[in-house]
Amino acid sequence: MQEIVTLISNRGDPHLSQTVPNWTRAPWLEHHYHAELLKASPSRPRVLTTHLPHHLLGPALQASKARVIYVSRNPKDVLVSFYHFHNMANFLPEAGSFQEFLDQFLEGKLHYGSWFEHIKGWTSQAAALNLLHVTYEEMSLDIHETMNRVSSFLQRPLLEDELNNCVKHCSFSSMKDNKMINYTLVPGEILDHSKGSFMRKGQIGDWKNMFTKEQNQHFDDVSNSKMQDCSLKFVWGEEEKEEPHTED
Repeated sequence: MQEIVTLISNRGDPHLSQTVPNWTRAPWLEHHYHAELLKASPSRPRVLTTHLPHHLLGPALQASKARVIYVSRNPKDVLVSFYHFHNMANFLPEAGSFQEFLDQFLEGKLHYGSWFEHIKGWTSQAAALNLLHVTYEEMSLDIHETMNRVSSFLQRPLLEDELNNCVKHCSFSSMKDNKMINYTLVPGEILDHSKGSFMRKGQIGDWKNMFTKEQNQHFDDVSNSKMQDCSLKFVWGEEEKEEPHTED
């Protein structure tokens, strides 16, 4: 989404996304350096990235003119992705075994708390915020339509050639080879690149390569309980259609 917003803002011109790191173009709100970057960047509109839950940030946004793009992903793929990231991130606690990590995820004991409360907190307040909800799966399965939705939301309509250029430079393979995006510029004391790649697979349904049958059943039991008051739907694999999260 950082690349989508960058490219839309520049009408498909990839120069900025190929020369400026994404954490400079769209600094993380919860990182210590973001205030200094914003002071040095007088241009409007500004783009910020955050993982903060709604209860910490949402109330402040209600009184602002900010446009919020909330990106979600099916929680099983989120868990697997976060597990691999933990293994290479020296600033995060040891991930432990996958079973231990899965239990912590379901109990909401990982950084930023419960995934279930996070997604319900933001999406349930969409009406009170200028918020567009986009899923990772939508971006993967139909990037053209996602680009159109985001450009419309940002009031930056694109010409066909501009749209095609945005799509080209937002492909997973393009981003994986772009040092401004793939985090290979991050020092080894922060990310241990010998333990993995930040841009790993990008596949929908990769969780199936990690979960045992028992782990999957346990995850579904806990997830269905926590999400029973939520009507959101998720895509669990590239070959599947959307299905209700509360399905038995």
